[in-house]
Amino acid sequence: MLPTPKIVKLAAGAAEGRTRLTAFDRALLAAGIGNLNLVKVSSILPPACEYREDFEVPPGSLTPTAYGTIASEEPGAVISAAVGLGFSHDDYGVIMEFSGLCGREAAEAAVRSMVEEAFAARGKALREVIVKGAELRVERCGAVVAAAVLWY
Repeated sequence: MLPTPKIVKLAAGAAEGRTRLTAFDRALLAAGIGNLNLVKVSSILPPACEYREDFEVPPGSLTPTAYGTIASEEPGAVISAAVGLGFSHDDYGVIMEFSGLCGREAAEAAVRSMVEEAFAARGKALREVIVKGAELRVERCGAVVAAAVLWY
């Protein structure tokens, strides 16, 4: 059985690159998570998982992460990604991700609404929502990423 993560942080970044993949890699670097092996997880925040503004994860670590990302090669397009954490009063929470052709504020509003809907669907009381996003006006080839990084 895998260990249950105990801490979580939010990270977001945006960057240009020569290709979609290198733009994504640079967006990960801009978010401070470019040297980790992200293991994509679905959207449940473990019970008693503590939010921290930042913490270090050793480079190369297999890192449970819920993230949204988008890349575009359309000059002038505005792309954004956002991630939100929803905390309950005494139990597990949720993580929601969003990416799309919009500004950061719209992406953050969408993800906040998704957190609220997820709590309502579970019949749970929402104690707190924390949201982080990034946006980019594409010049040639750009990407944005927003992630909830879970750690032990």
